[in-house]
Amino acid sequence: MTKILILIILIYCSLGVSGQEFRCNVSVSSSRIEGTYKQVFESMRTDIYEFMNNRKWSDNVFASDERIECTIFIQITEQISSEEFKGTMQVQLNRPIFNSSYNSPVLNLKDNDIQFRYVEFQPMEFDETSNSNPLTNVLAYYANVILGFDYDTFSPLGGSVYFQRARDIVNRSQNAREKGWRAFEGTFNRFWLIENLTNKAYGSFRELIYRYHRLGLDVMADKPDIGRSEIADALKNMQRVYRAKPDTYVNRIFFDAKSDEIVNIFSKGSTDEKGRVMTVLTECDPSNSGKYEKIMQQKVF
Repeated sequence: MTKILILIILIYCSLGVSGQEFRCNVSVSSSRIEGTYKQVFESMRTDIYEFMNNRKWSDNVFASDERIECTIFIQITEQISSEEFKGTMQVQLNRPIFNSSYNSPVLNLKDNDIQFRYVEFQPMEFDETSNSNPLTNVLAYYANVILGFDYDTFSPLGGSVYFQRARDIVNRSQNAREKGWRAFEGTFNRFWLIENLTNKAYGSFRELIYRYHRLGLDVMADKPDIGRSEIADALKNMQRVYRAKPDTYVNRIFFDAKSDEIVNIFSKGSTDEKGRVMTVLTECDPSNSGKYEKIMQQKVF
């Protein structure tokens, strides 16, 4: 009787635990493709969804409510043949903030160099020793980038192992036919993203990711002034990265994800705090300077 009771308890507990890490929403748009068999794109979406959500990406166990919220949106721009496609991929990551219902945008980037072969009803497989499947190669790369960012928001340099795995994929893909894996193919591609994330010269960026989320946003529900002050200090890390090299990919993706959130946070700050933050923002993200002016326009009561 005791053994049966223990077994029931174990089964019950296991229902709330999932080995998979992601709750990844996947969309595939083929609106630019005319006169083709459209069902293949729905099959593609389903296969990508299952690949991202049903595969085990780490050694950790995630409860169902701990799974990482992310989105992959693929826009098919060209059908080269019945089984080969070109397009873009938008990758987004959100992180829940402690003691609140708010999800903070951590990552929002667009990859413009997606090219792959997809065969309907053929299993999607990823080989960790080769780059034989361009589609799963890109998906595995971004799965590890997402994991790396998520872990970095919870502990200092917590995502290192996943960024290294993404770098391994880049290294294996140097002779790939598809674009986006090599340094000379552009400033903002898969090569440069992982180069920035694993380059110790830009270590201040990863420290920023931790301080901004864990020491800043996570305490704002109970201590908004302390949390906002920590975020203001953490933003100086981005200034150090920018001054070392203004055109880094990490500078671009940080502000692409965070600019609106930063406005909301510091609109409620003191006049002195607003001034200090504006100095950093207008230097590091001049393209959004008009947006940041809203920080100073909001009156503090």
